[in-house]
Amino acid sequence: MTAPTHAVLGTGPIGAAIAEQLVAAGESVRLISRSGGDAGVRGVQAVAADLTDAAAVRSAAAGARVAYFACQPAYTAWTEGFPPLANGVLRGLAGTGTRLAVVDNLYMYGPTDGRALTEDLPSVATTRKGRARARLAQQFLAAHQAGDVPVTIARGSDYFGPRAASSSVGGDRLFPPLLAGKAVQVFGDPDAPHTYTYVADFARTLIELGRRDEALGQAWHVPNAPALSQRQFATRAAAAAGLPAPRLSRVSRPMLRLAGLFIPPAREVIEMLYEFEEPFVVDSSKAEQAFGLRATPLDEALRPTLAWWRTRLVA
Repeated sequence: MTAPTHAVLGTGPIGAAIAEQLVAAGESVRLISRSGGDAGVRGVQAVAADLTDAAAVRSAAAGARVAYFACQPAYTAWTEGFPPLANGVLRGLAGTGTRLAVVDNLYMYGPTDGRALTEDLPSVATTRKGRARARLAQQFLAAHQAGDVPVTIARGSDYFGPRAASSSVGGDRLFPPLLAGKAVQVFGDPDAPHTYTYVADFARTLIELGRRDEALGQAWHVPNAPALSQRQFATRAAAAAGLPAPRLSRVSRPMLRLAGLFIPPAREVIEMLYEFEEPFVVDSSKAEQAFGLRATPLDEALRPTLAWWRTRLVA
């Protein structure tokens, strides 16, 4: 098996977008997951490996200049699921010289009372999932400081784009009902500003960080289009689809608690509702100024997103 230049660990929407962009740039890519599926990405080497097994990771990623941590356990199992993944990947890459670019989110900061999120905020999460993310980031950065694995971290907000079916803002709660002319479900305050991350921008940022020496040992926010309320985002998506502004249906805490009795992921959303009840605006000027990265304009990002959803809904 030919040694890859890049090893993408995980076949979710961000992992698939990383692989697609690298292949389009003529790079050699190995897409690694437990099942060995290629997520529909052409031109990659698809390999099956248990990412909690250090030996399996070392073998699957052998020869890669950069590896991308784009895997995660089920949303309901972050506390117990992330440590084995991180341990397996870090032990597997230790001493190989392979850089590790990590997909991360913003949960570790906790509520900010509407203050813009910057990379220098402390990790003071009050939620289980936020604390799990904080511990994960600390573990990765500690491995970098110890000289075991060169690490860089990209942090994105709630994302949307092709394949992002399970996203809390840009997934199946928004696009299928919007395209069907039905009410779109929203959390919290529908008019509070909120930052959305386009999957392709997330991938582009990780690739850039992975090739930059000066990115190592730090966390960076993915560049995003200007923050919009959930109402504005849904209206823009409808306009891009050639449809009238959709009706909104607000999902309250009591409704989520009731749904959570039968749907575990709904129960997990409750502790993160603060992100939708106050302004949740991300400052990405650090990455923009350091690397010249820019977010894709929203209307441009919505076109392939809508095309993917239309294909999925008629399949």
